[in-house]
Amino acid sequence: MRVVIRGLGELCITAGLVVLLFVTYELWGTGRYTKAQQDVLGKEMMKSWQAPKVTTERVKLGKGLALIRVPRFGSDFRFVIIEGVQPSDLRKGPGHYPGSAMPGQVGNFVVSGHRTTYSAPFNRAGELRKGDKILIDTREQQYEYRVSDRRIVKPDAVEVTAPVPFDPKKKPSKRLITLTTCHPKYSAAERMIIFGELVAAVPRAGAK
Repeated sequence: MRVVIRGLGELCITAGLVVLLFVTYELWGTGRYTKAQQDVLGKEMMKSWQAPKVTTERVKLGKGLALIRVPRFGSDFRFVIIEGVQPSDLRKGPGHYPGSAMPGQVGNFVVSGHRTTYSAPFNRAGELRKGDKILIDTREQQYEYRVSDRRIVKPDAVEVTAPVPFDPKKKPSKRLITLTTCHPKYSAAERMIIFGELVAAVPRAGAK
């Protein structure tokens, strides 16, 4: 009996260590991966912004599209937004839904991001309040959106990404932003949606 109990104890310890290592990788290891990708993509994007502009230039899937900053999240919050929302894209950082509006355009600029792993860019999305700023930097402009609403929806509620959220058939007239992430934390049972509307656009500092 002692041998059995000791064996079970050792198995529990081993299982606990395996779980601990897995959680450590999920929270820390994936973050290191995202940070490395962000560094590379940020340098690539800034280099392209400083180069002569090409009229037909279009951001490729998996590459940097813009920068997102949210003052409520602190001065260190700064992520390159990736073009694309495939799992491989979102491991690099928040991703722009292809086909949705581009920054500053009429319609709905939709960005999705992880809430817990891969640097968790939208970890604090639940802290956003009406009127909070969401700043988007592009090659030439900085767009200032203000949070207008927050909703919790089912994972299949694709109507939130429509040009006019919740009304896919309506023609858009406003310049909107929508942030989407998992809810609650550590679960994909629902989605948290942050809505915002463009209030200002100014030339980006250092733009050519």
